Amino acid sequence: MKVDPIAATAVHSLDAVPSVLAATAHALPEQANTVTRARAFAKPLIADEVLATGENALAHAEGVAAMLKAIGSSEALQAASYLIHASIHLNKPQEVIGKAFGPEFATLAIETTKLMRVQQQAREMQPSAQLVDDSAVQTENVRKMLLAFSRDLRVVMLRLASRLQTLRFYAASKRLVSPSMAREALQVFAPLASRLGIWQFKWELEDLAFRFLEPETYREIAHLLDEKRVEREAYMAQLSSRVESELRARSISASVQGRPKHIYSIVKKMRGKSLHFDQVFDIHALRVVVPSVKDCYASLSWVHQQYQPIVEEFDDYIAKPKPNGYQSLHTVVRDQTGKAIEIQIRTQAMHDHAENGVAAHWAYKEAGTKGYAGVSVTGDYDAKIAVLRQLLAWERDMSGAAPPQSGLFDDRIYVLTPDAAIVELPQGATPVDFAYAVHTSLGHRCRGARIDGTMVPLNTPLKNGQTVEVTVVKEGGPSRDWLNTELGYLNSHRGRAKARAWFNALAQHETIARGREAVEKLLQREGKTAMRLEDLAAQLGFKSADALFEAVGKDDFSLRNIETLLRPPEPVLQADDYLLLKKARNTEKTPKGGVLVVGIDSLMTQLAKCCKPAPPDTIGGFVTRGKGVSVHRTDCSNFRELAARTPERLIDVEWGTPKSTTGAAVYPVDVAVEASDRQGLLRDISEVFAKEKMNVIGVQTQSVKGTAWMTFTVEVISSAKLNKVLGIVATVKGVRWARRR
Repeated sequence: MKVDPIAATAVHSLDAVPSVLAATAHALPEQANTVTRARAFAKPLIADEVLATGENALAHAEGVAAMLKAIGSSEALQAASYLIHASIHLNKPQEVIGKAFGPEFATLAIETTKLMRVQQQAREMQPSAQLVDDSAVQTENVRKMLLAFSRDLRVVMLRLASRLQTLRFYAASKRLVSPSMAREALQVFAPLASRLGIWQFKWELEDLAFRFLEPETYREIAHLLDEKRVEREAYMAQLSSRVESELRARSISASVQGRPKHIYSIVKKMRGKSLHFDQVFDIHALRVVVPSVKDCYASLSWVHQQYQPIVEEFDDYIAKPKPNGYQSLHTVVRDQTGKAIEIQIRTQAMHDHAENGVAAHWAYKEAGTKGYAGVSVTGDYDAKIAVLRQLLAWERDMSGAAPPQSGLFDDRIYVLTPDAAIVELPQGATPVDFAYAVHTSLGHRCRGARIDGTMVPLNTPLKNGQTVEVTVVKEGGPSRDWLNTELGYLNSHRGRAKARAWFNALAQHETIARGREAVEKLLQREGKTAMRLEDLAAQLGFKSADALFEAVGKDDFSLRNIETLLRPPEPVLQADDYLLLKKARNTEKTPKGGVLVVGIDSLMTQLAKCCKPAPPDTIGGFVTRGKGVSVHRTDCSNFRELAARTPERLIDVEWGTPKSTTGAAVYPVDVAVEASDRQGLLRDISEVFAKEKMNVIGVQTQSVKGTAWMTFTVEVISSAKLNKVLGIVATVKGVRWARRR
């Protein structure tokens, strides 16, 4: 059965969880017979499984565990190599592994599986013809790996060992390796092992990857090394014996042996310095291990006395260690025959670190005081910071390896929280950007910052690898200065967006408060204080009372609309309340206002406000209490309702004929317009009325989501002309319709 273990489980992208929230670097809990228990747990699940590489899953896990044991990793980390592959076959791996071994093991297995999936996807997306030296193709992969490592640094060791085991399997079985996997090993995993000082992994990853990528060159160098192997080994054995005995004679307890020959490093030197094979120094190499630093320099002095040193090839990495903590004395000398020999001199502690790097004290609680890269480890935090700084340095190595035009990582930096979590930020980010990246509330309340323990201004640009700590107040918000780009407080999109949203919310709150006050005052004037505000908003077409208040506060919704809703139509009077009309019928007289009341002389009249009639509208009259006759258009809904309820109170009316147009009466009418809202719309419509010599005495506007509703009250002598004007209004840009109300 051939199964792809990565595709067999559903895992989320590493980007789905912010790295700052998941950086937990606790040592795995040591348990009795952990490795044995983990193997027994995983065996039924993976014994018959074949990975996508063709390797048996159980054999792969055993190879990884053995590799980790060889470099001094804890039993707990060795056990994890089995649980990673077992977790793929469990429905609830977090729960099952957590109960059997503890939550730390479960989390580690799941996080490692996620990274395996991301790496596989990255390899699949790379073109098969990609050049070996093109590091830009690894950009996103490296970035996601970095974020994954910040979650749980033990993932680094497990992934390095797993990749090396895979390459060993390909080499032993003589299978072809995909170019993308070999490139990833050479361009990502080997530099990472180098940065962490795990030389055993580095050299083997490089040699195996190079063997698959350039098999002809690999075989050529291997043949040259093997050609004089017997002669060279005999010479080096004789030289080692002499150096060791001479140093012991000088009371220096030295252990001297030949240094392994790594094909890839030889090829790099040949290509980098345009050398022939015989000119490469470390083909003949010795390693001298002594008890103390004093003995290192004493040994160096003796070597330089006995052999001719090549001065330009000398390096003192004890006085000035490499960035990853590597320490040693390197010198190249010539023997009596002129043959170049490279000699490395170091203490046993330096040698342990050179071989195993951080693996020598990987579990933080096991670190004690051995330290890392010259840093005294007093607890979990110091060790974790040291390793994270090496990961960041590894990222910078990758950036430096890329072509200038690639922009690899030029736009991003990585800084550390006080808890040693990695936070990814854009180049030029400040402590305020950092605070917003951790949490929105932290950004709002940020008032001060320390970088690597030193107080700095809030607009200080951050750099890779710095530890950032911010001080906050209990309550408060951002400063408006932060949005001033010239002051440089915020340089990340997230930070600017969050600060701007805070001020927008503040302005909205003030607008709502202003609108609420206006509406409540109106309700008091109308005697409607008992009315529920939510009900009022619903009747006016708003989703909530706050939406109504906001519209009123912005002057997008007129309070007159609320007044219209609150004021009832003219009351329907009972029979005994009607005025007694006894005046004689007179159809010839035209009362004031131009309305002829048929059958009643000099009766007080008023034009109804609900329909605003104007000549030559068909009209009707209704007798009211104390206000005479109310004149309506016959198509008015209020008039029809009154006529249906009390038809006996209706009275015939008609428009009188004015003697001349000079001083003729004018009538107010309402015109409704719907249009697409735009700048200058109100002005353009008003100009139409002005050109047609119609006086506008009132305007109400409301705009919602780009649509404007307008009501114009205009004075007309005759409504007949109004239809012509409405036709002109309808031609104004953006107007959808215009009609009389």
